[in-house]
Amino acid sequence: MKRGPSEVEAALAQIDRDSLRRERRTLEEFVEPDSRVTVRAAGRLLVDFSSNDYLGLARHPEVVSAMSDCATRCGAGSGASHLVTGHGAEHARLEEELAAFTGRERALLFSTGYMANLAVISTLAGRGEWVLLDRLSHASLIDAGLLSGARFRRYPHLDATAAETQLTGLSQAAAVVATDGVFSMDGDLAPLDALARSTRKHEAWLVVDDAHGLGVLGKTGRGSLEHYGLDAESVPVLVGTLGKALGSFGAFVAGSSDLIELLMQRARAYIYTTALPQPVAAATRKALQIAQRESWRRERVLALTARFRAAAVQLGVPLLPEGAQPLTPIQPIVLGGSKAALAAQQELLVRGFCVIAIRPPTVPRGTARLRVTLSAAHSESQIDALAEALSIACTQQRRNGA
Repeated sequence: MKRGPSEVEAALAQIDRDSLRRERRTLEEFVEPDSRVTVRAAGRLLVDFSSNDYLGLARHPEVVSAMSDCATRCGAGSGASHLVTGHGAEHARLEEELAAFTGRERALLFSTGYMANLAVISTLAGRGEWVLLDRLSHASLIDAGLLSGARFRRYPHLDATAAETQLTGLSQAAAVVATDGVFSMDGDLAPLDALARSTRKHEAWLVVDDAHGLGVLGKTGRGSLEHYGLDAESVPVLVGTLGKALGSFGAFVAGSSDLIELLMQRARAYIYTTALPQPVAAATRKALQIAQRESWRRERVLALTARFRAAAVQLGVPLLPEGAQPLTPIQPIVLGGSKAALAAQQELLVRGFCVIAIRPPTVPRGTARLRVTLSAAHSESQIDALAEALSIACTQQRRNGA
């Protein structure tokens, strides 16, 4: 795009014609104590069904106190990168605790999951090698593959057989297979057991971004890998985020001691950025403790998800089929066109619910949707009311020919 107002205006006009303009909604107040479920935005009270705060820990008083107390001791910012003078005691303790939680030798903190994925793939794949991704992988994995300098290929969504075929054809040139554990827009699980067998056979790295699985899936909340019974040998690289089930901010990579050391030495996304503030690490440590001792949070969000699915199906809401997949708190309602998704979002807003319309390029063209996410902090009555409102909104879109 050349510099000039006309070029920018034309680009924005095309975004508007496609109903793809993104807008921010400012949350002015969290209404209930210790919860972020009920919010005030533009003077309107809304029940938030778009947050990734699956365990309801983002405003837990112990988590908030841990952050506040650490800020008093350590200040608001880290002041430097981890490899200069930004690495503090809270960082070190959190990395040790995350390694223990995930059953890995070491863990390494990052400021965002985006940076963690960039770091891993750019370190493990180089020019002349191949990176294979599930077609619906998160944008951070796609960008990591493109920016790594390696050659890049995607296999059909959830198709482990196609991934195996590509690995066989590429032979020794395949360095990395990367996938979400739980896919953020569909809520389904990658076939990690089959992918683990294929990558071990072909001596490729398997990278699993389990941002939406950790804390929620598995008998003890250790995520998609625990669900499948996979260990560190089967999945050598695990990426997790701290801003979803754990309710804080940041990300980590967990793996062998040598892998983490290699990332520290070579990953530009780690070396050349300011360290996560210590108060964030302190809050995450407390959230991790709570998540492990209060297993009822994980059980509750999954029970509420089951309740929502049952009510929505009964009312004719077009949920994606569950099939053999386990329940996850991500429940999309695919409406097709972007205009239809935006109209349904507006109808829900009028009825007091914040459910964001997800449109291309976040999802493939023709699959615009409402993305409902459940939290342990929601009430049964809120779940039931949302299902009723969705039924009305979806019926209106069908009548309008969407």
